[in-house]
Formats: sequence, structure tokens, C-alpha cells
Amino acid sequence: MDFMMSWKLVTVALAFLAHEAFGAATPVPADELAKRQFATAAMMRFECSQLVIERLDPLVQPGQTPSAHLHQIVGGNSFNASMQPVDYDPSKLSTCTSCTFSEDFSNYWTASLYFKARNGTFKRVPQMTNLGLKGKNGGITVYYIPPYDGKTKVTAFKPGFRMIVGDPMLRTGEGQQKQLCHRCYSNIKQDPFGGAPCTGNDTYTLPTAMCGGGIRATITFPTCWDGKNLDSPDHKSHIAYPSSGSFESTGPCPSSHPVRLPQVMYEIMWDTREFNDKTLWPTDGSNPFVYSMGDPTGYGWHGDYLFGWKGDLLQKALDARCTGDTCTALKTQSATVANQCMKEQQAVEPTEGWLKELPGGMPVTYKSFARPIP
Repeated sequence: MDFMMSWKLVTVALAFLAHEAFGAATPVPADELAKRQFATAAMMRFECSQLVIERLDPLVQPGQTPSAHLHQIVGGNSFNASMQPVDYDPSKLSTCTSCTFSEDFSNYWTASLYFKARNGTFKRVPQMTNLGLKGKNGGITVYYIPPYDGKTKVTAFKPGFRMIVGDPMLRTGEGQQKQLCHRCYSNIKQDPFGGAPCTGNDTYTLPTAMCGGGIRATITFPTCWDGKNLDSPDHKSHIAYPSSGSFESTGPCPSSHPVRLPQVMYEIMWDTREFNDKTLWPTDGSNPFVYSMGDPTGYGWHGDYLFGWKGDLLQKALDARCTGDTCTALKTQSATVANQCMKEQQAVEPTEGWLKELPGGMPVTYKSFARPIP
């Protein structure tokens, strides 16, 4: 499948999401739907290579080396255990970035995924480049999405801004935030594509069947900001979802969080193909995949974001409604250059090959845990 065809599939799928958000039961005039589809294509979608895989978490466990569970991190190379809230600006401290846009020194990170074999050993699941993008060393596909109506403006994040979505302690759907999901692809061409994220056959849980084309995990952040705080004790309270409707339907932000932000979304393509061997799977056929925080359910799927774009470039790109991984307002770099931006582990430990336990000795748990109050 060539690039133009794959990008068309992505934009049509997200146009479908916009249509669904307005309510499929309400007929949408063809011209209005066409406008929404056009607006849907105006989104930044780019790849960030693997920066490092290690147990560090400067948001939840600042200064702690190592942190409790393993993360895979992309973006600016100033990432470390102690990134002082509000004051830390990766755009001024990083010397390279693993992302396509060479002036984006933000850090994006998630848990890693492991396969637990029948004999009880674990092996990290590698990542692969997403459909329609240029080859990168694992990593994350990042989206910055303006409102789907094609005209509503959003405010770019400010230096020092950070946020988290999801909860690594969850093992059930109770209390889970919106638009965190998984898709099981039957083949590497992602054919059939399956529609917009978190629709159709997508699941909040990890897939329980073998996926011939790997597993796509999606993380979508809230889009309303209180306009004052660049962070909050739980890294969530300063952001919110629209008070009614959704971001896709340009729903209004609540009065407590009146500033409309772009929608930040991650897609992680877990390449599970090497594990499609029935002799490795549990004899009862149950799910053998587990996130690095010991979550075999998928309900604990979560993501972290720390803004690090240089100057006002993100605002300019959003105002220009840049599309895909090219933008006249931004500088880009090749996959080869992006792949060279890597860091050595600061919390040194084995994470690759067959391991006797998850990094940090994290136990596999099936019950949700209460999170201590910050």
C-alpha cells in the first residue's frame, strides 16, 4: 500500500469519527460532511523514533532512579529523571530530537509491552513504523489535531506544560478516561483499516486473539485547559474534556477550563508477529501480553506528555493547519537523522531478550489498586 493510499485511509477514518461524534442518527448534508472530511485531513501526524527504554518517570516519580515501571520514551534528548515542573524547557536543553519535526523537543512516553510465554518468561514487544510514515527505530506516532470544523482556533501549549492521561493502577474499566484503546490487525497492511480510533472492533482491553498485523494502541489526551496552571499535583486536574459533545464535534470547554487545546494523540504499533506461535501461548488460550506496570488487562494503558516545541512554532503550524509529516512552517529531518538521537539508560538494567520477570520485578496483577493522594 503506497503512502497516498494509506494517508487517505487515515483521513477518511478520522472523518468518520467526526461524523460519528455529530451523531450518525442525524443526517449530515453532503457538502457539510465534505467540509468536515477536508478539515479532518488538516492534522499533524508524524513519527518519533525510540530515544530510550528505561525506568524513569519525571512526572509521577521525579528524581527517582529507577522509577517503578518501564517506559519507552521519544523526543528531545534532555529527558531525565528530574525535569523540574514548570521551569524545565526541553527546547532549550535538548541538542537533538528523535521526531520528524526537528524543532519539536517535546517528550512523549508510554509503558512498554511484554509477551509472557507459557514457561513464565517475558520478552519486550518491539514497535514498528506506522502506516504511511517513513521508517523509524520503533517509537510513537504523534498527532496534533485542530478542531474538525476547519475554522475553530486552538491555543498551543506553553513552555513547562505537562499532562498525563490514563491510570496504570486500573485493571477494570471503572474510572478509565476516554479514547484509550487497542486494535488487533489481521495483516501488516492494516487491511481492512477498521475506521477511526476507538470505534468498531477496537477494545479497551488488550486483544485476546493472535494479531497477524500487530496491535495498535491509542492514547488521546483531554483538550481543555484552565489557562493558568502548566501542571497540577495529579498532572490531570489542569485539563478537562468538553462540557458537552466532544472535541470532534467542537463541543464547548467547561468554564473552569475555557482554553481549547489541540488534541494530542499517540499511536503505538506493537509488532506482535514473532509471538504468533501457539506453543508459546498459555494452554488455556488467554491473553499473554502484559504492560510493563504488570497490567495484563489493558485498562491501565496510559501516556505522558511534556511540551518542548521551540518558540511559537507549534502555534504557527496549528494556525496553518499543517497536514501529515510535512509543513512549510516547520523544519523536518530524515528518519536516518532522527534515529541517531538516542540516549543511554540512566537506570541501567536488562530490558531485552527473555527475562525471568518484568523490569523492576513488577508483579502481574489483575486487580485495580488505589493511588495514593499526591
